[in-house]
Amino acid sequence: MVLLKKSPQWFLKRLSLRNPLIKWIAQINWIRVAILFSSALLTACALGPDYKRPVIEANEQFRMNLHEGVSIATLSWWEFLKDETLQQLIIEALVNNQDLKHAAALVQEYQARANVTRMDFLPNMDVEANAPFFGKLGGFPRAGFPTPFSYFGTTALNWEIDVWGRIRRATEAARADILAQEENRRAIILLLISAVAQTYFDLLQNDEQRNIALHALASWEESVAISRAQLKVGLIPRIDLDQFEAERANAAALIAEFERLIVQKENELNVLLGRNPAPITRKHSLAQQHIPPEVPAGLPSDLLQRRPDILGAEQALAAATARIGMTKAMRFPRFTITGMLGVASPALSNLLTFSDTKFGAGGIGLAAPLFNVQILGFEQRAAEAQVDQALASYNQTILIAFKEVENALIAIRTANEQRKARQQQVEALQSALYVADLRYKAGITSYVDVLLAKRNLYQAKFSHTDAHRLHLVSIVQLYKALGGGWKPEDEFKE
Repeated sequence: MVLLKKSPQWFLKRLSLRNPLIKWIAQINWIRVAILFSSALLTACALGPDYKRPVIEANEQFRMNLHEGVSIATLSWWEFLKDETLQQLIIEALVNNQDLKHAAALVQEYQARANVTRMDFLPNMDVEANAPFFGKLGGFPRAGFPTPFSYFGTTALNWEIDVWGRIRRATEAARADILAQEENRRAIILLLISAVAQTYFDLLQNDEQRNIALHALASWEESVAISRAQLKVGLIPRIDLDQFEAERANAAALIAEFERLIVQKENELNVLLGRNPAPITRKHSLAQQHIPPEVPAGLPSDLLQRRPDILGAEQALAAATARIGMTKAMRFPRFTITGMLGVASPALSNLLTFSDTKFGAGGIGLAAPLFNVQILGFEQRAAEAQVDQALASYNQTILIAFKEVENALIAIRTANEQRKARQQQVEALQSALYVADLRYKAGITSYVDVLLAKRNLYQAKFSHTDAHRLHLVSIVQLYKALGGGWKPEDEFKE
């Protein structure tokens, strides 16, 4: 603490009291320069408007939100998606996904650019040295004057005084750009989690429907065998056998289609995981997936504080607002503290004697636009127009967010009703098939009734898996639309 009260001259003397160059530097009136620089900063004002969050009119609640309570988006994804296999896939995607790595690298790039902008607050110093090793000619104006024919070393100082806030506004814009990129990274994380979950549910649906098709193929194979035996003894016409064979061929075609879809979904999921095509292990079926009994959405105002694309659009608006001040400050004069210090001599042996070799200068620099003032005015107008664009994008992002939440809410409600209705349809058609089979075996009706009942049952089972998958995916889409509850600092614990 005592050292902080010492003057710059004291430090220079402590460095070397015998060094003539150090003694000469100590003669500079550092206190006067510090007072001048501090006064300029204290009286300076940053030009341009300060950012203020736009006022957004939001409803008190979502239109289709039928459940009150804490939003589902406050849950971490591992509390929301309970399938252990799915959890492991999401973890692998968060580690290896290439789009996420690209977004993380982009954040690092903007952080580095922001550091470059912050360095404008510090003085810029350049060092130059010269040694005429390849020969020289005589004729020096005087000792201590640097020429290409002399040995010299110089240090130049250029320190801009941020009177009009150009550097401050540039730093403000750079900081907002970093936050916008960070929100973009969070958006990619949330999109990646939802994409892995949806693709995984699609894969489970294809598995379920392939199993249904395999069961249907076995059933139609049995029907074809029975029909051939009945045709031989003349109990049924040829057309009945043809219909059963057509249904068997249709089931075989469906199996081939689902096998293709399964491999394609596995490949799609592998891309999200950042790995080459490989089989995906599944432990639980589509019917075993957890469905929350209630899915509250929370308040619309919470959406503005949670959803990453909205927060990113707001940071882009803040950055554009700061750049108005940058362009406005460019139209005013720039004040700089300039200085030069060095030594020069025709002979290398006399370079460090400091008798007649030292030279230096210091002062205040001024640079102002002249003929390009109008051009800078157009730059300011362009920056103001960019603010209008960013504001429109911000408002549009909010509208899209509200739409996606409402769409997901109505999809959850209708998909749940549809899933329950399809389940009832499957149960009814199973009963109808049982009765039709009994009536056929009793000789009351023809096998056409059995064929129709069986065909309707398998179609209903396909529709039921579609509704079940839609219900799960709609919940995931709502979680994504609400902005999710996962934060980068959270850790998954098994």
